[in-house]
Amino acid sequence: MTPSRRLLAIVGGVGAVATGTAAAIAVAAQQRRHSEDVLVDEPLGELKPDRVSTVAAEDGTPLSVEEVDPADGGKPELTVVGVHGFALSRKSWHFQRRDLASLTLPRVRQVYYDHRGHGQSGEASAEASTIEQLARDLDAVLRAVVPDGPLVLVGHSMGGMVIMELAAEFPAIFADRVRGVALIATAAGEVGARGLPRSLLSKYNPLTRGVGGLAGWQPGLVEFVRAAGGQLTRQAVRRLAFGSRDVSSRLVDFMLEMLAVTPVRGLVNFVDTLGSHNRYAALAGLKHAHVLVVGGDADRFTPFSHAERIAGELPDAELVRVRGAGHMVQLEQPELVNSHLIDLVQRCAGVDGESSSGRNWWWKRA
Repeated sequence: MTPSRRLLAIVGGVGAVATGTAAAIAVAAQQRRHSEDVLVDEPLGELKPDRVSTVAAEDGTPLSVEEVDPADGGKPELTVVGVHGFALSRKSWHFQRRDLASLTLPRVRQVYYDHRGHGQSGEASAEASTIEQLARDLDAVLRAVVPDGPLVLVGHSMGGMVIMELAAEFPAIFADRVRGVALIATAAGEVGARGLPRSLLSKYNPLTRGVGGLAGWQPGLVEFVRAAGGQLTRQAVRRLAFGSRDVSSRLVDFMLEMLAVTPVRGLVNFVDTLGSHNRYAALAGLKHAHVLVVGGDADRFTPFSHAERIAGELPDAELVRVRGAGHMVQLEQPELVNSHLIDLVQRCAGVDGESSSGRNWWWKRA
């Protein structure tokens, strides 16, 4: 008997006098269930890596890196490398690293790092705050921490752009080692053409003035800078990052915590390189890999049309539209994103795929 039917049976048995009280208790219980945050016990951003190291970029900038081994101690068949987005940190991959660690078919090693000017990595000068430099940083991380073996690269937002540039600058890596690429809530160009409305900007805001005329054509980038500076309300950050109205309050707190870590002054320097980003031609470098393109159809920063355009340039790519999800789709709907990501990893490892409903025999949450 389901809880609701069981409750109705109790109400029916105690008679008319008690019915009002029982009904009130039922309503209160239902409200508590709806108000309970399913992430109340989730250790967001607190998962412990197996190893933490510092990799020196070509100009000596320290890049903070962490590695995660398969949870069961088995030998990994490939390495998944997460490349995070603008104004965030490697912690934004929380749900992905949690679930991928539990994979057994195939087992994967995971590598996550912070971009220069972000998280725990070193500062980025104005001259080095470019997607080209970030791609060379990624190459440095790969050479230092994953010098050999098959790779799956997963990029969110700016991280996806960095992977595109890596394909343009280091095509041999993709021809020889990169078996899969996941591009999540990102764009190959025209970042300023579509996104948040200008009405969200304030011409009196000091950060908006700090990026000058850029605010006019890329309000989305400026809003992320403002959020990192603590100049946006909690409600505005919720609207900026997520699509769902009932997104967990803990996710909003987690987003605010990540934004608070990265220095605002450094973020401003990245706005220009993102706004001038045009790497449609670089997508050809992904032809050797399995490609997954994921976008939320409520993304106010990189609308789903960007994902469609990327998939149009890569006819063999899998395109996933996540209904109701915003820019932080991998946090907002992790089960769906992880389902497709695991399918990608399986294809890259040569594992015969199973349907999503039949996956529990080889993947389970710890």
